[in-house]
Amino acid sequence: MLFDSHAHYDDEKFDDCRDAILSKMPEYGVGKIVNAGASIKGSYASRELAHKYSFMYFTAGIHPESAKDDTEKDGWLSEIRELCRDEKCVAVGEIGFDYYWEKETAPIQQKCFRAQLELCRELSLPAVVHDREAHGDSLAIVKEYPDVTGLFHCFSGSVEMLKEVLKMRWYISMGGVVTFKNARKTVEVIEALKDIPNGTERLLLETDCPYLAPVPHRGELNHSGLMHNTAQRIAELLGTTKEELIKLTYDNAMRFYGIKE
Repeated sequence: MLFDSHAHYDDEKFDDCRDAILSKMPEYGVGKIVNAGASIKGSYASRELAHKYSFMYFTAGIHPESAKDDTEKDGWLSEIRELCRDEKCVAVGEIGFDYYWEKETAPIQQKCFRAQLELCRELSLPAVVHDREAHGDSLAIVKEYPDVTGLFHCFSGSVEMLKEVLKMRWYISMGGVVTFKNARKTVEVIEALKDIPNGTERLLLETDCPYLAPVPHRGELNHSGLMHNTAQRIAELLGTTKEELIKLTYDNAMRFYGIKE
């Protein structure tokens, strides 16, 4: 069964089809989904979905694009803390940096990121990190919290960054981007996992849906059932079968998120 380690089914793009799609997950061979909170509002919506569907879990946190607005609210961190104490919350996230869209708010992003990494430490929860064009700052701040583990979702760093991440015993997740024609760096990272001891044990699958649908569905509404295409491509790069890759990444995700069958 597939484990989608990072999805956004609370997104408005699913408003007309959410239940129809999620009800088909057993048919698609999807066993587990983690819906990532990207704001206070999104974290509440993610919690609601996790309690509606037995196969879903959620993360609670403030995405860098939401940092400026959400951290102006009194008690924002306490609100995230309470969401994280829910029985179906498995991580603090999606947190981190976005210097592509929001570089002018970098100081706010840094303060928000550190506060939520402190929360990971306090609650003994892993972090799910968004890192877009901010690899240096992301690694530097994560290294300030050596007792916190986490996941760089939709990993876009270099092979050198991969080695740093794995050295810290963090995980990476990959989605539909690996199937794109211009995904040279992503392909290099996947292939490098073969030469790093236990490297593949730190790999998860994700969709980041409704975005980043894999080829041949690029441009369509992405959903967890389309991960078969992603799994097939990654299996080819690692020299294994799709079935073995699906089992490997399922077990890895269960271990990372601390979910018991």
